[in-house]
Amino acid sequence: MAGKITLSTIADDLGISTATVSLALRDSPLVATATKERVRTRAVEIGYVYDRRAASLRTQRSDIVGVLVRDIINPFFAEILRSIEAELGSNRQTFLLCNHSDNIDLQNEFISTLMQFGADGVIMSPSVGTTAEDIARVEANGLPVTLVARTVEGAGVPAYLGDDQAGFKLVTAHLIERGHRDIVMVGGTRKTSTGRTRRAGFAQAFKEAGIPLPQREDFETPYDRTAGFEAVKTILASGKPPTAIACASDTVAIGVMHGLRQNGLEPGKDVAVTGYDDIEEASISAPPLTTVADGHDEIGRLAARTLFAKIRKEETINGDVMIAPKLMIRSSVQRIS
Repeated sequence: MAGKITLSTIADDLGISTATVSLALRDSPLVATATKERVRTRAVEIGYVYDRRAASLRTQRSDIVGVLVRDIINPFFAEILRSIEAELGSNRQTFLLCNHSDNIDLQNEFISTLMQFGADGVIMSPSVGTTAEDIARVEANGLPVTLVARTVEGAGVPAYLGDDQAGFKLVTAHLIERGHRDIVMVGGTRKTSTGRTRRAGFAQAFKEAGIPLPQREDFETPYDRTAGFEAVKTILASGKPPTAIACASDTVAIGVMHGLRQNGLEPGKDVAVTGYDDIEEASISAPPLTTVADGHDEIGRLAARTLFAKIRKEETINGDVMIAPKLMIRSSVQRIS
């Protein structure tokens, strides 16, 4: 039976030292480019697999990071993860993923597993119910933390998120400027910082326009298409439809548009619809969705970059970092008289 392929196998094949092979595979500037290419080519040819456990013993790092999000099916989180993965990959790190679905027990279990496997850090969009004490406990156990999309009051760790209050004020003010007054907000939960700040932006737009808030039910729902679709049934059952529906996410908005059509109403024509997040699907929906770009690519990139700095014990800025929103005007909102 053939023995395990090691660094020594490659070194012997190429007539160089094991140390040179190791440096080459770690892309060290101490090794000539041509030598690196020879080493990498030979490693692929013979099927060499990097021994992460042995490297961890030498470096006291696993090069593994945990990432927790509420729902990977939601394109908002999928697009954040894409930027996190790209940033971690540039630092030769990989990540383990957990969908916590706002189940704090599942979140805690995953973090415990990360600690057991010696992960280097964790990027969290924290579950509902996460406290500053929970975050402090994770860091006290040697696992640096950065937050994305949601923040935890008093946590004292870097948190990267869109300026949701400013963003939702922008999109609501756009509806008001187009003549809409009877607007219902759908989506999100006030149990999270995201849900609270988006609702605050909705109310702020009316206040600054000198207009009372609509006397409509405030729909708290998950951030998904089905929730938006189902909300339309309740809205229409209550009587005359609103002139506009302001949705807390693009996925909710797309579900709302399906629900309107199911009931014989054309989104953008009969009822204006707005979203939030500017996921890729928003620009090609029917009609193209007016929404807010909240910088989720930048959120993921900065969170991963800052976590890596914390892992290297470099100084970082703690607290919330807000990414400026941008209103994306498309044809799902028409002017009314």
